[in-house]
Amino acid sequence: MEISARLIEVPSSPIRKLLPLAQKAKSQGVTVFHLNIGDPDIKTPLPMIKVLKNWQINPIGYDLSQGNSRFIQSLLFYYHQLGHGFLDEKNIQVTTGGSEAIAMAMFAVANPGDEILVFEPFYANYNSYAVTSGIRLVPITTNISDGFHLPPAEVIRRAITTRTRAILYCNPNNPTGTVYTQTEIEMLVDIARKYKIFLLSDEVYREYVFDHRRQISLFNYMEKNPQNTLVLDSMSKRYSACGLRLGTLVTLNDKISSGVLKIAQGRLSCGLIDQEAASALSQLLPNYYTQIRDEFARRRDVLYPGLQAIPGVVIPKPEGAFYVIARLPVDSSERFCQWLLTDFRHRQQTVMLAPASGFYATGKLGQSQVRIAYVLNCRKLARAVELLKLALQVYPNTR
Repeated sequence: MEISARLIEVPSSPIRKLLPLAQKAKSQGVTVFHLNIGDPDIKTPLPMIKVLKNWQINPIGYDLSQGNSRFIQSLLFYYHQLGHGFLDEKNIQVTTGGSEAIAMAMFAVANPGDEILVFEPFYANYNSYAVTSGIRLVPITTNISDGFHLPPAEVIRRAITTRTRAILYCNPNNPTGTVYTQTEIEMLVDIARKYKIFLLSDEVYREYVFDHRRQISLFNYMEKNPQNTLVLDSMSKRYSACGLRLGTLVTLNDKISSGVLKIAQGRLSCGLIDQEAASALSQLLPNYYTQIRDEFARRRDVLYPGLQAIPGVVIPKPEGAFYVIARLPVDSSERFCQWLLTDFRHRQQTVMLAPASGFYATGKLGQSQVRIAYVLNCRKLARAVELLKLALQVYPNTR
């Protein structure tokens, strides 16, 4: 009896596949600094924690398939504060994390065998959901030399075929830390409109833009392009609440809204407790988002110069989110990341990174690159950079 080809083809996560090695190191008394995953150490806002501490509802039942009404009203409060007052309750589908929003969006816009354009390196989980949906991701390569910004329009147009159904992008970008300019976003909007394809914008890191940049949201263009635009969002990073597992799919396309609701009905509902806790986002002070952004900027300003000073490391300055792709002087970042967990120790400490090859779909790209998530406080981050420098000095396969 054989398992399905789709199951075999689902790629391992470059973010999590080395965790068994990290767990083994920890069992031996080694401290592992986790820069492999975007799980910030910043405290979840107190109003959300208070909901959990004061929980009284028993039994804990199902909620509405579209989403908890109180939570959706809190989301509308947030989106309206951003200036997107045209959004209504019917435009929001609550999802189990941003991950389900990605999966639902792919399911909504493409059939098995269809294509979705992505800019590589891209968030690795896009590939997982594409494989399980029978969709082909068509990669358009961006380069470390220009900070992974988008290529000219003609490069993107050349990748469009009769099977192309959508363009999917992340802004600010995971894994590169790139923040796309207004010119870049309008180029994508124009291409999608001209070729009558969908445009999917993953905006999980919306607030985290540095050095006086602005995040240009697809919401700014949604009213004029109501049928082909979808925004994918998450509570995980914005509120340091990855364990609440809540996201949103937002669109003005009524057919998509009613269709994804049927998918949501099939999985019944998102967690009641999660949504009630997240509803407290409307109680946050306006400066909350600025404070968190500034904290990640400080962490960026520890990581970036520290890595720049390591011989052989090539790194663009992160413009947003809390990630960066760096090229290391190694032949295989996969083997190097494994070696960090199995062999390297300094004062019983080591660091965990994510091999970047898993964020590419093209051939052998990313073989010497890693994705680094600067989710630890500045003191721990400085130590992690020191560990990486020491590791590269003694790694036997350094170029």
